[in-house]
This record gives sequence, C-alpha cells and structure tokens, in this order.
Amino acid sequence: MSYPTTWSPPTFFGNRFVRYAVLLAVIGYFVFSYLTLDADWQRILKGIPRAMDIFERMFPPDFSRWKLLARGVLESVQMAFAASFFGMIIAIPVGLCAAGNLVPKPLYYAGRFFLGVSRTFHEIIIAIFFVKIFGFGPLAGVLTLIVASFSFIGKMLAEDIENMRPGKLEAIKATGASFPKLLLYAVQPHILPRYIGVSIYRLDANIRHSTVVGIVGAGGIGQTLAASFSRYDYGFSFAILATIVSLVFLGEFFSNWIRGRLR
Repeated sequence: MSYPTTWSPPTFFGNRFVRYAVLLAVIGYFVFSYLTLDADWQRILKGIPRAMDIFERMFPPDFSRWKLLARGVLESVQMAFAASFFGMIIAIPVGLCAAGNLVPKPLYYAGRFFLGVSRTFHEIIIAIFFVKIFGFGPLAGVLTLIVASFSFIGKMLAEDIENMRPGKLEAIKATGASFPKLLLYAVQPHILPRYIGVSIYRLDANIRHSTVVGIVGAGGIGQTLAASFSRYDYGFSFAILATIVSLVFLGEFFSNWIRGRLR
C-alpha cells in the first residue's frame, strides 16, 4: 500500500462531484439572472450615439464659473472634515458598547443592533431621509456622513476589542482596576493604532462620498453637478467631474501623508 509523499491543503468541497454540481448551479444562476433582466440590446445600441453626443458637448470643459465651483468644493471638504470629527467621537462609546468582552450582554446586543441598523442603508438613502427632514443643504450631508462614519469606525473598534487576548483584560482586572482604568491601560493601547488608521481611511472616504450625497440635495459639489446636468450644461459638468477627480486624488495623498507621519 502506497502513501502520498506530498501534502496538499484540503479543498473547500471534499467531493469533486459536489464541486462540479455547485459550479453548474452557479453558472445556471447567472444565466437565469441574465434572462430575467430583460436586457434590451436595441435600446443599448440606440443609447451609444446619445452618449457620444454628451461626451462631445463636454469638451472643452467650462471653468468660467470657477467661483461657484470653488464654493462647492470647499463645502464638500468642510462636510467631510466635520463628519469625520464627530463620527470619530461618537464611534468610541458605540464601539465599546458593541464589544462583547467588555460590557454586559444586554448592552452588547443593543450596541450591535444600533451598529447593524446604522450600517444597513446606503449613504444615498440616508441622505434622502435627512434632506426630507432638514431640507436641502450641507446639514443633511454632514449628518449623513456622520452616520456612515461612526457606524464604520464603531464596528472596526468593536471587532478589534473582541480580538484582544483575554490575558490583558484579566491582568488589569486582577489589580482591582475600575472600568475607566481598564479602558485606559488595557483597551486604549491595543486599539489606538487601529482607531487612527481607520479614522484616516474614513476621512478619505468621506471626501469621496461628500461629492455623491450632494446629488440628492445634501450640499457640496455634488449638488452643483446635479444642477448642471439638469440644465444640459455639459461643459460645466465636465469641469465639475474633473475637479471631483482631483479632489479625490488630493484626499488620497493627504491620507497617505498622515499615515506616514504617524508611523
């Protein structure tokens, strides 16, 4: 009887017939999804000349209303920084309440439920909700990005705390330390690097998202972009799109610079 001389990791599906069956099921699902989408190729082909016409009318970009453009960009940046600041603050208690190894079970379930609900809806849906409540303007955009910020950062914090080795917490508890001291001497050194890194990433994401939520009236340069498209002012629309791309790249360089300084 011969034995294998090399080791290979076990496959996800132990039986090859099961693997082939799952593969066929996935392919069949994609085929079924395509057939039920009712894709109208004639309509797609008719849309290509219209797309070419829009692109032709976008050139050259119109930067003559640079003051309006600069005001929208400044508003988007202000929204991103304000939302990131308040989101970072709110995320701390929310993340602590959602850590199962720190708080009682009722508080843990409440924190997890709150994080789950806040992360359920896309920023656009939340922005529409706040626009209906507070009207058009940057306030709705800032509130939208705050919700997105603390839900994202809070979830990362909660998972990082739950991944702590139990020995750290038990050693501090054994000294008779209070809960604030437990947070200061055990939790804070563990989560601080992760917290800063995730917050910087969220700031970068908020700069991008601040240009999107404005399309539904939540302030920022996105609101100016939506207005230009509704007026068929494609030259100015292309100028706004180019500015948004530049803004996103600047935000990327800024976040990389901050991470480099913190290393």
